[in-house]
Amino acid sequence: MRDGETAVLLDPSGLDRLFAALTRRGYTVIGPTVRDGAITLAELGSAGQLPYGWDAGTEAGHYRLRRRDDDAVFAHSAGPQSLKQFLHPPRARLWAADRVSGVIGTDEPEPPTKRYAFVGVHPCDVAAMAVLDQVLAAGRYPDPAYTARRDGTFVAVAECVAPSATCFCTSMGTGPGAGRGIDLVLTEILDGGHRLLVAARTPAGAEVLAELPTRPAGLDDVLAAGAAVDHAAASITRHLPEEPLPALIADTRGSAHWDDVASRCLTCGNCTMVCPTCFCTTTEDVTDLTGEHAERWRLWDSCFSLDFSYLHGGPVRASGRSRYRQWISHKLGTWHDQFGMSGCVGCGRCIAWCPAGIDITREAAALAATRPAKDRS
Repeated sequence: MRDGETAVLLDPSGLDRLFAALTRRGYTVIGPTVRDGAITLAELGSAGQLPYGWDAGTEAGHYRLRRRDDDAVFAHSAGPQSLKQFLHPPRARLWAADRVSGVIGTDEPEPPTKRYAFVGVHPCDVAAMAVLDQVLAAGRYPDPAYTARRDGTFVAVAECVAPSATCFCTSMGTGPGAGRGIDLVLTEILDGGHRLLVAARTPAGAEVLAELPTRPAGLDDVLAAGAAVDHAAASITRHLPEEPLPALIADTRGSAHWDDVASRCLTCGNCTMVCPTCFCTTTEDVTDLTGEHAERWRLWDSCFSLDFSYLHGGPVRASGRSRYRQWISHKLGTWHDQFGMSGCVGCGRCIAWCPAGIDITREAAALAATRPAKDRS
């Protein structure tokens, strides 16, 4: 919570009223839920589908769902999915064409009919949404497929009170406390009675909050919420080097450490698929058997794919070494040149979901260690 914000208390049972208030306004509610052995983001019909009493244990190359010893709702780490799949979906039709009586006509895809309300997402994912806004909506040519889904969204963030072992949001300034781009801020308090401290940051958030069964918050509640977030920040053990990362990546582009990474990297692209900010795509044209109907689809792609850098004659980045270096160089380095910000929000998904257990924080630290001392400034 920010200094000066007016906060109130909401019992967990009041989350159903939050869902109802958002549904009445025409939102499709997206929130965390337990599904397929993980805490995933999905369309939810009620607060009863939230992951009460669930958490996940993570490490490099490891994710396991586990039961908590309480009924915490939002005290869990990031699962394999992020807001990206709803705003920048894995498959999107760009256009279709039909040939009728020798004449070819095209049509644009129907605009999305769903307006999303994201409830219980963590600050790192909201920060990732801000990155996607910069990449896909703020440039000279905004992506209409993204903006049509992004415009009019409602965000009720749950400040992170239980980060996982793979989180490093404190290095990126993206958590565990809530940042910008938020309508409602929820902080779950588990000590001294299970309750949520809630504050509105926009008129839309205040309007929804006015409909919830809240009660006044005392100073003890505010201090308890702040202590929970501070404890979460102190418990984060992974960190990126405390030096300008673009310069670090540029200075070590010839380092032999890239060969060490390449010997372990499977170039499977898992890290780019779970990353909440990776936005690269390819296109695919399909036709029916008659040849009278054709469609063009946009699909997620990855810089780890051999064909991603294909030009006439072959791929530019043919080795696993060059493809991993491209990914981390863009994420931590040249993203700043393109968009004025980092492409990493410290969610730790790439670490947990890498089958080889490659850890971006350790690789960055290893690169920093290869630089001559005179260059570390």
